[in-house]
Amino acid sequence: MKLICAVLVTVACASACSPAEEATTASETVTATRIVTLAPNLTELVFAAGAADLLVGVSAYSDFPPAAKDLPVVSDAFTVDQERLALLKPDLLLAWKSGTPAHVVDELRAAGFNVEAVTTRGLDDVPAALLRIGELSGHDAHAVVAAENFRQSIDEIRQQYLGVSEVSVFYQISTRPLYTINGEHFIGEILSLCGGRNIFADLSALAPSVSVEAVIDRNPEVLLAPSDSGELPFTDWQRWDGLAANRLGNHFVVSAAEIARATPRLLVAARQVCEVLQVARTNRDAAND
Repeated sequence: MKLICAVLVTVACASACSPAEEATTASETVTATRIVTLAPNLTELVFAAGAADLLVGVSAYSDFPPAAKDLPVVSDAFTVDQERLALLKPDLLLAWKSGTPAHVVDELRAAGFNVEAVTTRGLDDVPAALLRIGELSGHDAHAVVAAENFRQSIDEIRQQYLGVSEVSVFYQISTRPLYTINGEHFIGEILSLCGGRNIFADLSALAPSVSVEAVIDRNPEVLLAPSDSGELPFTDWQRWDGLAANRLGNHFVVSAAEIARATPRLLVAARQVCEVLQVARTNRDAAND
């Protein structure tokens, strides 16, 4: 449930916190010695970039890798404990573009903190974020290797599924309210990578709310959800016998832990998604024989 809350925070911030992208600018490149992260995805990226030795504080829900849970928590999705932050004496705060509210970034800068805003919307942002964190922390060599490994692995997955037959997908973040993702979201990119066609790729919001009627009208061949979106995430869809995903038996759940954040763990998520979409194609072919 924690991960679904994190995704829904992204939904809220994608619309309500977008000024942060305009209000933030890249900080000067100085080598940090004490880093605080203001979002769990950034905590994970710092570890992946090899700079965990510099982390002195993190945000709520920073739970991966397990060592992150031992660090002091200084913030949640919307607020920062500036008193505790001051005691930690960080020389670099990592904020999440379109995740950390603009007013929080402004307040922290006004208080004299050095804030770097990091973008993690799409797959290409993951290696870019790793390289930037490596540059800021003096861990360039480790970050370069991590970034290249991610890029190469994504390319390998893309080549593996190049030319497969397209299968239409509805990705369900939550049931009530009913949320999904558009084509620009990193999950949308993963669907495309695996030969999936996101039925709501055309929507403008990164993580929009949609109606049951809209899903039925677009008639996806696959219903896909993260593992914490509900014990039985597709129960409500069973009443619609004509829905292609129901006829084909294409109901799949993927690990929420891997797919919820734009970090190197998206490689695990991408492989899972590609595997289930391949099963979906097999089910479709069998139904058409």
